[in-house]
Amino acid sequence: MSFGEITEKKKVCSCDHSTSLFWCGPSKSVPVLHFRPDVCLYKNTDCTCGKLVARGVGLTYKIVRTECKVLRQLLEGHGFREVHSNSNDFNIMWCGCHVKPYTLRGLTELQKVNHFPRSYEITRKDRLYKNYMRMRQIAGAKHFDFIPVTYILPSEINDFYSTFQRERGYWISKPVASSRGRGISIINHPNQINLEEQTVVCRYVSKPLLVDGFKFDLRMYVAVTCFDPLRIYVFNEGLARFSTVRYDDSPLNLKNLFMHLTNYSINKKNNGYVKCSDPDIEDYGNKWSMSALLRYLKNEGYDTTTMMMRVEDLIIKTIITAEIPIANACRMFLPHRENCFELFGFDVMFDCNSKPWLLEVNLSPSLACDSPLDLKIKSNLVSQLLTLTGIVALDPYSNCKLRKSQSTKGSYSLSADGVNAAPLSNEDLRIVRQTKEEYARASKGSFNRIFPTEDSWDCYSGFLENKTHYNFMLHSQLFPNR
Repeated sequence: MSFGEITEKKKVCSCDHSTSLFWCGPSKSVPVLHFRPDVCLYKNTDCTCGKLVARGVGLTYKIVRTECKVLRQLLEGHGFREVHSNSNDFNIMWCGCHVKPYTLRGLTELQKVNHFPRSYEITRKDRLYKNYMRMRQIAGAKHFDFIPVTYILPSEINDFYSTFQRERGYWISKPVASSRGRGISIINHPNQINLEEQTVVCRYVSKPLLVDGFKFDLRMYVAVTCFDPLRIYVFNEGLARFSTVRYDDSPLNLKNLFMHLTNYSINKKNNGYVKCSDPDIEDYGNKWSMSALLRYLKNEGYDTTTMMMRVEDLIIKTIITAEIPIANACRMFLPHRENCFELFGFDVMFDCNSKPWLLEVNLSPSLACDSPLDLKIKSNLVSQLLTLTGIVALDPYSNCKLRKSQSTKGSYSLSADGVNAAPLSNEDLRIVRQTKEEYARASKGSFNRIFPTEDSWDCYSGFLENKTHYNFMLHSQLFPNR
């Protein structure tokens, strides 16, 4: 199906195309899909218009080394067809692991992959802490103080021994590349650590903020659509996960993971785990929506606005710590700037002073829907992520036609007083236009852009080691009066 045929379908189809397509590009002739969560939330719901476009063009997807029912249901509900995991003919590839460089190098302009190269720089616990400490040494502890003191073992075992002798207490031991709570233990002595595998040991947040006596953490969903220039979005809904035993820091409870850990994968095994079968009740049981938790805390007198501003600051700084290695890998392996996107799962805990602490960053955060609340939140999350990403409703090998349709003449940037300043290249103009189109798609849903914003250059440019032309250019074009 060509541009003209899609436009003609738009004229004759009785469906409301405004709910299924965005028209992008300089001449508004590039069709970008708008995904709806209804196909996951309600039985027998059919996105007729979306299917018409997707099937007419022959849009395809593949899922590699993972299983994601909500994603599969969403794509097939919009007319996508699944292809074999070895096929190179796809519009979107969803992978449960890191993508090989040779796969990235072979992508066409219209193909999307859900991981950036070297995104493990913040999702592996050892790499996250090394990048964090490097930035802490450069920018100072005043700005980077949101990860508990951590040691990477066995290489830093002597440093850990020295610290433990001075400051005894509880520590958490975690394998560097595990997830879902696997291999985690609470320790109060170095001889309890298994030194046969690489491990991180971090200081335990001993005075956590509690809800009715229970520990909790937040799972927040963060989307990055580009690393040069950097573009970060936060989904305005998330999950609050609760422990299943009331908190008591007595040494007698040291081994009680149901008390000390908030991981769903651990606590669901406890007989005390409480499920909620009503998706409209978001503040009952051991899993709440993030918005329900914030309403509760606000009613208890907490300044939730300041708390969440500090969390957003934590998110931006964490991603900036890995900006250079990921941006360099993108330049090395990606043939097109828009090939990759990433959904990170940030796990954050508050202490009794409402200070947020970053526990870890998850690659491929779980999209399993074990409760109606999971389905409600995650179907909206995935549909809006795909909409934000900008999947073009064209055959993935029609990029030459697309590039021709998007060709734009050079222009000039505007200074604060509106007078022409420095000339912009075609690539500059394309980045500005795509960023504005992406923001327009985000504004239709629940992803909030936290970088770039009107204040982000003033607040964070000093931490950007990769002060590229594109980062500065984009800020100056989006916010010329700053």
